Amino acid sequence: MAANKVEGAGSRDRSAQDERGLADNRALWDTLAEFHGTDADDRSYDVKSFLAGKQTLRGIEKDLAGDVEGRDLLHLHCHFGMDTLSWARLGAHVTGVDFSPRAIIRARALAEQAGLAAEFIEADTQRLPDTLNGRFDRVVATYGVLSWIADLTAWMGGAAAALRPGGRLVLVDLHPVFQTVLTFDPFVADWPYGGGIPQRDAMIGTYAHPDAPFASQESTQYPYSVGEIVTAAATAGLVVERLGEHTETETDGRHLLPQGPDGLFRFPFSDTYLPILYSLSAVRPHPHR
Repeated sequence: MAANKVEGAGSRDRSAQDERGLADNRALWDTLAEFHGTDADDRSYDVKSFLAGKQTLRGIEKDLAGDVEGRDLLHLHCHFGMDTLSWARLGAHVTGVDFSPRAIIRARALAEQAGLAAEFIEADTQRLPDTLNGRFDRVVATYGVLSWIADLTAWMGGAAAALRPGGRLVLVDLHPVFQTVLTFDPFVADWPYGGGIPQRDAMIGTYAHPDAPFASQESTQYPYSVGEIVTAAATAGLVVERLGEHTETETDGRHLLPQGPDGLFRFPFSDTYLPILYSLSAVRPHPHR
């Protein structure tokens, strides 16, 4: 996606701002769900290859999740279901959640096409249904997650509540440092590092297809630092087992970075590289006896 202008909103009347942001973001993601993986979308979601058996998951999340065969897995921000159903192909009993009704309709249709068992639920991930509490061995959320979340504490609390004791949250997302960058060459940074203050954007295209034929749509995103994310996990009662910061990725997710001869993307900075992604693995502990 491309932002025409970014404006920080103050802390006054955050509740009304957040409700407006939620409505705008849902409308945006309904539009994306209508477009991604269709014949008009020729560069991002390859549904034909997926239906032929292609795996859409990356090594980072698979390594952190471990063996999921026979396990109950909740996929938050499931979009129209390709990654959710890829977990099903690895043997997990999957449930996908997304706040876009259009995405959920498409996800259910894709599951039927693929002949895979899955449950898809329309819900705001900041207000997960109580019926999900304590049901899952894994809660997974990947790539473009927390920047859409106004209430980080509520999001982490819902993820923690959905886990059984001993269950694990797996979170992989764009690194907050990388999110500050508007352009790489020339280098321009125009996004806050953390703080959670809502940023109103006029978005053009999609993250996977920047020149998609859409009129600009309003959306709201929220910047969080690594410290704020880890603190929210701890506040939710989760025990962080691993925090990774990744300087090499298969895709930069924002169409900004140079691709090396090995096919990987890196974020050069002086004589080193800055992180593009972070990954978090955190466990809900067993209660004391």
